[in-house]
Amino acid sequence: MENADNNLTSSILESISDGVFTVDREWKITSFNRAAERITGVSRKDAIGQNCFEVFKSNMCESSCPLGKTMKTGKPLIDRSGYCVRKDGRRIPISVSTAILSDDEGRVLGGAETFRDLSELEDLKKELREKQDNGSFTSRSRSMEHLLSILPSVAQSDTTILIQGETGTGKEVFARQIHRLSPRQAGPFVAVNCGALPENLLESELFGYRKGAFTGADRDYPGRFSGARGGTLFLDEIGEIPLALQVKLLRVLQEREYQPLGSEKTVKTDVRIVCATNRDLSAMVQDGTFRSDLYYRINVIRLDLPPLRERKEDLPDLVAALLQRIQERTGKGAVRLTSDLWSALYSWHWPGNIRELENALERAVVLSSGHSAGLEHLPPEMAGSFPDAYGLESPVPVQPAAARIFRVREEAERAVILEALEENNWNRRKTADMLDMNTSTLWRKMKRFSISGSEEKS
Repeated sequence: MENADNNLTSSILESISDGVFTVDREWKITSFNRAAERITGVSRKDAIGQNCFEVFKSNMCESSCPLGKTMKTGKPLIDRSGYCVRKDGRRIPISVSTAILSDDEGRVLGGAETFRDLSELEDLKKELREKQDNGSFTSRSRSMEHLLSILPSVAQSDTTILIQGETGTGKEVFARQIHRLSPRQAGPFVAVNCGALPENLLESELFGYRKGAFTGADRDYPGRFSGARGGTLFLDEIGEIPLALQVKLLRVLQEREYQPLGSEKTVKTDVRIVCATNRDLSAMVQDGTFRSDLYYRINVIRLDLPPLRERKEDLPDLVAALLQRIQERTGKGAVRLTSDLWSALYSWHWPGNIRELENALERAVVLSSGHSAGLEHLPPEMAGSFPDAYGLESPVPVQPAAARIFRVREEAERAVILEALEENNWNRRKTADMLDMNTSTLWRKMKRFSISGSEEKS
C-alpha cells in the first residue's frame, strides 16, 4: 500500500507544471520533478545529491532563502517572488512556496520547495503595458480638444508630421497613438532619439552600412529606415540633427530613397515619418542652424502638445496610469495619495511635465511606508510652499481652484458611498448595485477614502 501511495505521489509531481524539489537536512536534493528540469535546464540525474543552491541558482539563495527560513521556523512560505538563473544563463522570473517535510512522529526530514515559472505572465504584463502605452490618448483638457479632434484624420494620411512640445509632454506617446490609428498599425514603430547619438553614429544608425564601410564594420547593418519598413519611423529631437545630415534626410523625404554607408546602390524606403522636438525650429531656421527646406518638408502638419501646467484637468487620469506602472515596476502594493499631496500636485508648475510627474510619484511610492503617500514623500521643491511637510517657514498658500474642485469632488463621492453603505446596512453587494458599480470598484474606493469595513454585515 505504501508503494502504491509513493507511486501516486510521484505521478502527481511529474504531471504538474510547477517545479518541485526536496532536500534533506544537509541541503542535498533528494527529488527533482520534470517541471524542475524544464525550468532550470538541469537534468534530474545531475541535480540529485547536489546542494540545492548549486542547482537552483536564485537571487534569494544567499540573503533571504525561503526554504532556509521555513527550515528554521517550521512555517511554510507562499508565493515569494524572485528569479532563478537557468543552466544556459537565462534569468527566469518565479514565485516560490516552501514547506517542511516530517515523518509520522514529527521529526523534520528536510524541506520541499515548489516554484512557478512566471515568464508567460511577465510577457503578458509587458504586452499589456505596451498596449496601454499605445492605447487611446484621451484628455479632459480643453487645450487638447483640437488635437484629439483632428488626430484620426491625421493618422489616416501618410503625411509627415511634426510634434512640438516641451520636454516630457508625451510626444512619443502621441506619436505611437498616431501609428496605432494609421493604416500602418500592423507594421513596426521605430523610435530614434536624434540628440542621443553623435553625427557619424546617427547617420549609420538611420541609413545603415555595408560591411567594410568603416573600421569596425564587420557586417552589414540595415539601419532604422529599413527596420521601420511598412510602419512608422519616429525621429525624436530632430532639431539636434547636424546640417550635413539634414541634407541626406531631406533627400529621403523627397525621393523616398537613400544610400547606406559604403554602398553605391540606393534603397527604396516605405515609412511614415513622424518628427518631434522641444526646440523652436522656425527660430533655428532664422539662425541658420536648421535648413529651411527640411523644415518646410517636415512641417506639413504640426501638432503642438500643451505642457502639463495647461492641462491639470488630466492629473487624476495621469496619476492613476502612472501609479499602476510604478507599482508594477517597484513591486509595491497600492498606495493612496493624501489630499495634501494632491494639492501639491495641482499647485506645482511642472517644468518637467509628465516625465517629472512620474518621477515625483515614483519617489513618493518608494519612500512611503504602508499604503499611504503624503506631502513629505514628494521632492522638497514641490512641497516648499507647504510648511508642514519639511518644517519650512513660508506662508500657507491659497489652494488653486483646480485643487479645491478636486477635493470637493472627493469629499462628495465619499459622502455618497458612506450614505449608501449605511442605507444598505453595510452590505457591499447591495451598495454596489445601488451605485451602479461592481463590488471590487466599491471596495477599492472604500480603501481610497479610508471608509472602514469593520461594521459590515456581509
